Amino acid sequence: MADTPKTATLTIGDKSYELPIHSPTCGPDVLDIRKLYGQAGVFTYDPGFTSTASCDSTITFIDGDVGELLHRGYPIDQLASKSHYLEVCYLLLYGELPTAGELEKFENTITRHTMLHEQMQYFFRGFRRDAHPMATMVGVVGAMSAFYHDSTDISDPYQREVASHRLIAKMPTIAAWAYKYSIGQPFVYPRNDLDYAANFIHMCFSVPAETYHVDPILSRAMDRIFTLHADHEQNASTSTVRLASSSGANPFACIAAGVACLWGPAHGGANQACLEMLKEIGTVDKIPEYIARAKDKNDPFRLMGFGHRVYKNFDPRATVMKQSADEVLDLLGIEDNPILQVAKELEKQALEDPYFAEKKLFPNVDFYSGIILEAMGFPTSMFTPIFALSRTVGWVSQWKEQLADPQLKIGRPRQLYLGNAARDYVDIENR
Repeated sequence: MADTPKTATLTIGDKSYELPIHSPTCGPDVLDIRKLYGQAGVFTYDPGFTSTASCDSTITFIDGDVGELLHRGYPIDQLASKSHYLEVCYLLLYGELPTAGELEKFENTITRHTMLHEQMQYFFRGFRRDAHPMATMVGVVGAMSAFYHDSTDISDPYQREVASHRLIAKMPTIAAWAYKYSIGQPFVYPRNDLDYAANFIHMCFSVPAETYHVDPILSRAMDRIFTLHADHEQNASTSTVRLASSSGANPFACIAAGVACLWGPAHGGANQACLEMLKEIGTVDKIPEYIARAKDKNDPFRLMGFGHRVYKNFDPRATVMKQSADEVLDLLGIEDNPILQVAKELEKQALEDPYFAEKKLFPNVDFYSGIILEAMGFPTSMFTPIFALSRTVGWVSQWKEQLADPQLKIGRPRQLYLGNAARDYVDIENR
């Protein structure tokens, strides 16, 4: 016997309305209000959509209260420890972990899509030298639709597939070239003999004048940064991609919209904010002063990179990232870098302080990823571009899922209007 569908009763005045309740695989039940306006003539009010499910999805699940992040059901710590980025990309795109043959074919496809159309170099050269790399990325990613006409028809499954591969493959090249352009060095082309993470590092730090060897510890750390930022459910930039996609926009425009949203400091700039805080602290001897300020409710100073808006007890990504941070610092050392010295001592003192344990202000993934990128030699202006290239597979997976959804409708949020009611125009001489 089938279970009786669950409903909720909403009473407005002397009328009641039955609203369906949907039960997900994981997480709280969802109240279906799609017919509420038609039946009752009212909207719901939810600024930021923090209590509203905008879609159904099978890609990522987060339970912030218990510190859980699942990609297609697999815990993020297992994926980050046992897998690698392109395997996780396959999982996010297609729903299952690949066989050895499927993974080899996918890696080969991505590797051979990493080059950019040669004329795209002129786009980079059109920016000022001091342009932020994210400004460059927003423009270049959006401009891809002007070069790859054969993968912009969203009604064609084959073209959607080609666009997905191109975006994942070319984003590291775009990010690396944005960096090279900002520092006045020549562009370095991708190499097919390097893996995804090592290729990105090589394009960022090698120069034509000499051979550059990518240390496997750094490559593994970068791969983990990519993996741990691959997708994060219906966050601001992912929702932006879905909203842009709902209008039928081409894939490159949709992902460019995601890049633009991620640029916001409240979203993608968290690890940059963390490094700027470490620079503000300056030296190890000032840490107690700043910890005291962080405890003072009347002081505006906040410890960046500690605690998380979503994860209430611990960030499941932070444990794996801490391991990589320790490995990178052991390899590169911190003796000549006061920022990294401050970071290590701040981590130690914060973890030992009962106040931070009580408030659950644990070091999060942004704290450790910021340390790693600083140690590698990336300027803070490159932190968000690296986040963007990591998140591209999540955006693309969500984009593909939405286009295949038979319930797809153009996004059109409602509003609580508090402006003037209708009024007559007054001629200028009478105002």
